[in-house]
Amino acid sequence: MSLDLVAYGAFFLTMALTYAVMCLGLNIQWGQTGLFNVGIAAFVAIGAYVSAILTTPDTPDRLGGFDLPIAVGWLGGACAAGVAAWFVGALTIRLRSDYLAIATFGVAVTVQLCVLNLQPLTGGPFGIGFIPRPFNSLAGDPLAFGLANLALMAALVLVLYLALQHLAKSPWGRVLRAIREDEVAAQALGKRPIRFRLQAFTIGGAIMGLAGAAQGHFIGFIAPDNYLPILTFQVWAMLIVGGSGNNRGAILGAIIVWGIWALSAAAVSAFVPPEQQARAAALQIVMIGVGLCLILLLRPRGLVGERRSMLSLGRGRKS
Repeated sequence: MSLDLVAYGAFFLTMALTYAVMCLGLNIQWGQTGLFNVGIAAFVAIGAYVSAILTTPDTPDRLGGFDLPIAVGWLGGACAAGVAAWFVGALTIRLRSDYLAIATFGVAVTVQLCVLNLQPLTGGPFGIGFIPRPFNSLAGDPLAFGLANLALMAALVLVLYLALQHLAKSPWGRVLRAIREDEVAAQALGKRPIRFRLQAFTIGGAIMGLAGAAQGHFIGFIAPDNYLPILTFQVWAMLIVGGSGNNRGAILGAIIVWGIWALSAAAVSAFVPPEQQARAAALQIVMIGVGLCLILLLRPRGLVGERRSMLSLGRGRKS
C-alpha cells in the first residue's frame, strides 16, 4: 500500500511539474514583461501535437508518424510553439492588456478548432495515441516508472529555472521589467519595447510548447479536449497563487493548485453519486476561484511574490 502511495505521489508531482513549466513560460510573458496572454492552451497544444506527430509510429489513417526519438519531439514541439508565438506576437504585440487578451484568446480557439477538424493530421476528435513514453521499458513496475519520469521532469524544471533566473538577472531581464514598469521611460533610454516584448512572448510560447510535449509523452495520449480554455484558466490561477514575477512562485503555485484540482476531483468521485458527478465537477472551478479570491485578498502578490522594484517604490512615495 505504501509503495502504491509513493507511485501515485510520483505521478502527481510529475503532472504538477508539467504545469510548472507552463507557468514558467507565462511568468516570462506576464510576470516579467506584462503581456496578458490568455491563449496558453494554443501553444501547449501546438507543442504536444508536433511532438506526437514526430515521435509516433507511422499509421495508415494519419499523416506524419515519423517515429523519431522523444528528445527530437520535445525540441520540435518547443520550436514549433516558439515560431507560432513569434508569428502571433508579430501581429498582436502592439496591442495592450485587454485587446491582447482578446486576440490571444481567439488564437487559442482557432488552434483548438484546427486540431479538432484536421483529422488526417491530428486525428481529429479521436486524438493521437501510442505516443512513446520516457522509460517505457519500466512500465511494468509502476513505482520505478513513476520515479524515473519524476526525476526527468524535475531535472527539466531545474534547468529551466536556473536558465530563467539567469535571464531575469541579466541586462535583458532588467529591460523587460523596465518595460513592464514604464515603457515610455525604457524607450527614452534607447530600448525598443516592441522588440523585447516580442522576444519575451516567443520564449514564453516555446516553453509552453515544451510543457505540452512533455505532458503528452508522459500521458501517452492527446486529444482536443485536453486543450480547452480551462487549461489557460488553470495556468493563470497557478501563477497568481504562487506569485507572478517570481520563478519559484510559479513552480510552487503549480504544485499547490494542481493539488487542489486533483483532491477536489478525488472528492467528487468518492462522495458524489455517479449520476451527479458531471455537475459536481464544476466545484473544482469554484474551489480554484475561491482560492484565488483568498490569495488576492490576503497576499495580493501571491505566496512568493516578486519584490517591488525601486521604480514602483518611488511611485508609491510620490503618490
